[in-house]
Amino acid sequence: MPRIKAITTGSIPSFLDVILNFVESDKSSSLVHQDNWLSQLKAKQKGRLVMYGDDTWLKLFPDLFSRADGTSSFFVSVSYSLVSVCLYSKTKMQTNQDFTEVDNNVTRHVPQELMEDDWNGMILHYLGLDHIGHKSGPRSPHMIPKQSEMDDIVKLIFRAIETKEYFRSTLLVLCGDHGMNDAGNHGGSAQSETSSALVFLSPKFQTISNGTKCPTALPEGNFHYYNVVEQSDIAPTLAGLLAFPVPLNNLGVFIPNFLNLWSEEDQISLMLQNAQQIRNIVKETSAELDLESDARPGCEQLESDEVSSCMWLQVSMIPKPGSYPYTVGSLHSLTKSLKYVQETMSNAASKYDIPRLHFSLGIAILANVTALAACTTWTTIANPASIWIYSLAFLYGIMMFTSSYIEEEHHFWYWVASSWCGWLFLKECNAGRTWRLSNKFSLPILLLVTRVTRSWNQTGQKHAGEPDIARSIFPSHTFTLWLLVILAYLGSAWRLSRCKLPLVPGKISSAIFLTLCLAALRFKTAFTSADAPELFVDLPGFIVKLVENTSLVAHCRVVFQGIGTIISMAVFTKLYYKLVLRKNGFRKTALLPITSRF
Repeated sequence: MPRIKAITTGSIPSFLDVILNFVESDKSSSLVHQDNWLSQLKAKQKGRLVMYGDDTWLKLFPDLFSRADGTSSFFVSVSYSLVSVCLYSKTKMQTNQDFTEVDNNVTRHVPQELMEDDWNGMILHYLGLDHIGHKSGPRSPHMIPKQSEMDDIVKLIFRAIETKEYFRSTLLVLCGDHGMNDAGNHGGSAQSETSSALVFLSPKFQTISNGTKCPTALPEGNFHYYNVVEQSDIAPTLAGLLAFPVPLNNLGVFIPNFLNLWSEEDQISLMLQNAQQIRNIVKETSAELDLESDARPGCEQLESDEVSSCMWLQVSMIPKPGSYPYTVGSLHSLTKSLKYVQETMSNAASKYDIPRLHFSLGIAILANVTALAACTTWTTIANPASIWIYSLAFLYGIMMFTSSYIEEEHHFWYWVASSWCGWLFLKECNAGRTWRLSNKFSLPILLLVTRVTRSWNQTGQKHAGEPDIARSIFPSHTFTLWLLVILAYLGSAWRLSRCKLPLVPGKISSAIFLTLCLAALRFKTAFTSADAPELFVDLPGFIVKLVENTSLVAHCRVVFQGIGTIISMAVFTKLYYKLVLRKNGFRKTALLPITSRF
């Protein structure tokens, strides 16, 4: 949603927009009352809009589309991407059905709409590429076929633009609202995530361009293949190309590549309109940018807070339409000034009151120290185990100030596990005990298990695309994978069968636990069958048939309601016996077996 807002209004999304993006029922994030190029298109002659794809558009622009067929962006999982005026290329995740179902629901409308001439704007918002990226990353075997499918759709639409008379002035815009990292995720600040494609297609562009080499040489890691623009630049560019007013809240700058479609006088006029509109925004929202200051040329030599005033003075010195001469330098100076103001306003959107943040942080630290002092004594704090726990909590708190906290948190726990093993080893050595054979081998085995765990599944940002056990070994050895899964569930069933439910005979308790573990195993297989059917290739056919046509929701309810019931019985019984024993004068008692094992 925040990226759609930037593309359609030219404004800068706020942090609140990111929060509302996850609220499926939210109505306050609607853009219907904000000026945007969709409303401008509808206000023109034959103002009819059609939309097919992600229903986020229907929530942001209710009652704006004459024909629409929305698909929930939470069809199976979460996320998205974009294409505008005629095509919106989106991306998302989950089963093979999820790769095709939502896209087919969009494509089925395209041939019919290309035979109609009663609309002047069509949004197609595809989801499949993003689903594939989240499911198995950008190197997924599903990626190339899906990209070829998108190529065919672009070809279908562009051929209609070239051959049909009523499409002779049509513009096709293909773009994405985000990229993805090596794991197929997005939302971070890596260049692979913040860089997305943008293509403008129209037969009329042949007058200003002989085409561009494609494919081009691969850049060295910066993803800058051709020119680089801001997403907010799309709104004023569409306004200029399709001849409607620039949205009022726009902070985008017209993309200079298209200026040669106009005469020199019209180029200056177009850019001055863009400049005046941005100037109005700056005057209303930012008192720090004094655009009326009597600054002088030579902007690069001024202090940073005076550069905007200086550049705006240069803009005011550009000849207005109707006066001559115009120079290339005038247009370049105007574009440069607008880009600087745009960058300044974008940075201002992320400015925070640092002193207040520091004050709040101090209050939080004081509250934690006070709570710790109230709950513990110096004796317990001086205990070596307590020192370890408090140090761990302190280091974990420091991690909250790191930018990669969410993606790389697991590395902290890997380090903690290894450190804990080392601490146990030193403790045993200092105790002066005679080591038994089991103790000698327990630590190396524990360290080996820790190392295997680290290599099991590469996550996070830095090593997301590196080889791991889950992706490198198990896809080609599915029998071994399922053998380990079954052993894990059998181990859990055996351990739980040794427990006894309160007020339930022992054999019946064991049967309940065994049934619950089998239900959990079937839910695991049914979910995997829907999520990754390729992992069932080497399994016997009867296992595949066993999980076919099963309700994941029903299985989920059985498993989690069963777990919840057992835990509730254990907790209730413990509290009941505790109250009864205290009432009868017994304050010390052993916990029930069921509670101790849980």
